[in-house]
Amino acid sequence: MKHIILTGGGTAGHVTPNIALLPRLRSAGYDISYIGSRDGIEKKLIEAQNIPYYGISSGKLRRYFDWKNFTDPFRVIKGFSEASALMKSLKPDVVFSKGGFVSVPVVMAAGRRHIPVICHESDLTPGLANKLSMPGATKICCNFPETMEHLPKEKAVLTGCPIRRELMNGKRAAALTLTGFLPGKPVLLAMGGSLGAAAINQAVRESLPELLENWQVIHLCGKGKLDQSLQHIKGYVQYEYIQKELPDLFALCDIVVSRAGANAICELLALRKPTLLIPLTAKASRGDQLLNARSFERQGFSMVLEEENLNKETFLHAVTDLSEHRKDYIETMKKCPQTNAIDTIFSLIENATR
Repeated sequence: MKHIILTGGGTAGHVTPNIALLPRLRSAGYDISYIGSRDGIEKKLIEAQNIPYYGISSGKLRRYFDWKNFTDPFRVIKGFSEASALMKSLKPDVVFSKGGFVSVPVVMAAGRRHIPVICHESDLTPGLANKLSMPGATKICCNFPETMEHLPKEKAVLTGCPIRRELMNGKRAAALTLTGFLPGKPVLLAMGGSLGAAAINQAVRESLPELLENWQVIHLCGKGKLDQSLQHIKGYVQYEYIQKELPDLFALCDIVVSRAGANAICELLALRKPTLLIPLTAKASRGDQLLNARSFERQGFSMVLEEENLNKETFLHAVTDLSEHRKDYIETMKKCPQTNAIDTIFSLIENATR
């Protein structure tokens, strides 16, 4: 039996693609283990999948001043030592890394023991953790054609992002029951990630009277961000966060308003949902969401409205424009070749273990 170690953490985006690979790995008979940080979000997500989980020390390489920058290198060194001990005891045939800083000592430890490593970069330009991991990787998978220019030519593979199978099996009828919506009126889904997005929340709420003339609205607004004054408006439902019922809501909605995190937009591409992307600004991040969004715009998968230009008028105009060209976006998404990522990545894993 082949043994694979999965790693990645820090955000859900560094974990869910690993979870998406689990059914395929299990059906092929792989023994699966996971290495993550001791207290990261990945621990809870992976333990729910009944996968053996091993926590190691993890630092963070910040681009800004923080006193932890002086202590975290020691945590990384300790993490490398712990990862090396795990490689020795677990004896994996291959490592698949989804990134995040906890993955760096794992990839380095695997490289030291000549264990093949497959890395996956979600964003258009590689993050710092994956940059550090690249020298030890056998192959580096990516979501965007433009990313290939930033990766070693002999290692780069355009795969797309592994998508959780359950997302494809949503039930429209179940969502109608959950929301109480009418079956004949179009549905707009607005979401800003698990923490919500203040800019999207404000745009949706300011535009709600006009939106409800043509749409029923599902609003995933983030933890602690419900507006109680809007609780009983017909045709509008708001939730802090949805997990189990999310596939059903996707099945019901006609268009989506979203941030531009790489995993989220790849899921929307696989589901063929026309989307208005409102990416996180470059001031609030390293600019990866803006690059992701512009790539999807160039490929004809999504519309983009930058947050600096977001107001009630521009938001309503963009929603109308997206709705009018909805069928065009769907036809373009149907032609995208990067929607079979699980098979492509599994082939790379198999080849690495031969």
